[in-house]
Amino acid sequence: MTVQLGINPLTWTNDDLPSLGAETPLATCLTEGRQAGFAGFELGNKFPREASVLGPILAKHDLKLVSGWYSGELLTRSVEEEIEAVQPHLTLLRELGANVMVFAEVTDCIHGQQDTPVYLRPKFPAEKWQEYGKKLSEFAAYTKSQGVQVAYHHHMGTVIESAEDIDNLMEYTTEDVGLLLDTGHLTFAGADPVAVASRWAHRINHVHTKDVRADVLAAVKNRKDSFLNAVLDGVFTVPGDGCVNYPAVFEQLKQANYQGWLVVEAEQDPAVAHPLTYATLGFNNLQKMAREAELLTGAGQA
Repeated sequence: MTVQLGINPLTWTNDDLPSLGAETPLATCLTEGRQAGFAGFELGNKFPREASVLGPILAKHDLKLVSGWYSGELLTRSVEEEIEAVQPHLTLLRELGANVMVFAEVTDCIHGQQDTPVYLRPKFPAEKWQEYGKKLSEFAAYTKSQGVQVAYHHHMGTVIESAEDIDNLMEYTTEDVGLLLDTGHLTFAGADPVAVASRWAHRINHVHTKDVRADVLAAVKNRKDSFLNAVLDGVFTVPGDGCVNYPAVFEQLKQANYQGWLVVEAEQDPAVAHPLTYATLGFNNLQKMAREAELLTGAGQA
């Protein structure tokens, strides 16, 4: 099996800033994503959340369900409460054949607050690493028993953002907890995606190929701006259009025999960055780099 190439609807319509692409219907996202060449989509706010409704829609466009974001609150919830809260999402993923769940701890997160500088993000309480690792491992063991593995998403503006945070998370959890490698968030956080991929390749079970415009990132950090304003300024772009060293990242994935999805998740203002143009550029660049790394042998599907 080789990797598969997917995309997130953030290219067309934004979950954290719903005014971006608000007028774009789901059918447009799916039609253009398939036209660009992608084999599957992650969930977004315009997707129906019942398998009986969403399944036929995806099938009509010859697309698979890749995964979907889940907002975890294990810092404040019990494992039992989290398992109860995740049921609708877990059921949807399982019934439509997605085998990974994008999980991010959102307690006290600020990435959705447009007026809050992202450097003011909450820090993980050091005394809770052991407890949290045990709880997340137990939660992940449960979802895995249901056929869906947790892919933990380190994310700007949350308690797990930096390379050090990721190291702690991986060290305090069992291998039931997979790691979502997001090249864009790592670069934004000041980390080296190649180094993180090298260190934790055996735990990586999902990949977001978000690229970064280095000049925009430098300006954002100089202004101490918010995450959403950084998005509006164009800090992110599709793979191959920024400063991330994808050949080196993909070499680490190849050595670890990575066999999951490579997902373009490059939120931009669709009024500035034409969605079909950037989706097509992202697919073409990603396909080329994945083939050169021998991660991909077909046309974007296993």
